[in-house]
Amino acid sequence: MTHVPAERCLSIIQLLAENADELPLGEIAEKLELPKSGAHRLLATLVDLGWAKQDPQTGFYRLTMRLAVLGQRFYVATGIPDICQPLLDNLAAASREFVRMAVVDSDTLVWVAYAQGAKGGLMYQPTDTVATVPLHATASGKAWLSTLPVDDAVRIVMKNGGFGDSATFGPNVVRSVSSLMQELEVTARRGYGLAMGEAEPGVTALAAAIRSREDGPVAGTVSVAGPSVRLTEERVQELGPVVTAAASELSKLWPLRMRLDKQIRSPEVSMENISSN
Repeated sequence: MTHVPAERCLSIIQLLAENADELPLGEIAEKLELPKSGAHRLLATLVDLGWAKQDPQTGFYRLTMRLAVLGQRFYVATGIPDICQPLLDNLAAASREFVRMAVVDSDTLVWVAYAQGAKGGLMYQPTDTVATVPLHATASGKAWLSTLPVDDAVRIVMKNGGFGDSATFGPNVVRSVSSLMQELEVTARRGYGLAMGEAEPGVTALAAAIRSREDGPVAGTVSVAGPSVRLTEERVQELGPVVTAAASELSKLWPLRMRLDKQIRSPEVSMENISSN
């Protein structure tokens, strides 16, 4: 059973978090299709709990830093910064290109970490380094989807907006289910995802899947991206084994085998500690 007020509070938080904007009550209510009175009550609750703040001059609402602090705490607790970042830095140095890592979050991939390996000249740096990954248009998306049953891969793409507006992507982006299925078959055989002028014009990327354990489900992806004039087909073939090796190393550590499988299943450990006391 759903809890509607909780869902609507989360919708307000998500709306206010999108561009870190402050918004008037009327716009919040309109965008979320809520009555003003209901939106006002929910916002008052968020203000009381310290999640939101109302500007005394304009009456507009914005988030406090509480969500950012909580997110940072969670990010550190995952082990990604201290365990995975050094490997991303090494891959960036080896490839001399932009490296990113994404993690699987339900039926989406989300960028969570990056490293810049290019030192000068033509340099690729996306504007969104923490965002949801367009699955059909990216090497990371293909790397993950190619490990799934075809029906599941297609379902996930369609659930995430399908193929979207092709005008927002590069000229070579996949535009149909049949093309996607062919691309995923090629990706599975190759061992890594490849996108050449797909997510963005003039950008080439390759990515490999990170598994949470040997032969286990995919936990995320690691990718290398750069200008297509530099990431030629020959250069891609050189970097393919480098990227897959980095993904394999990340899989071995992911992250530190989920903190040593939660310290070998903490309930048993806790019971032993209780008994000894």
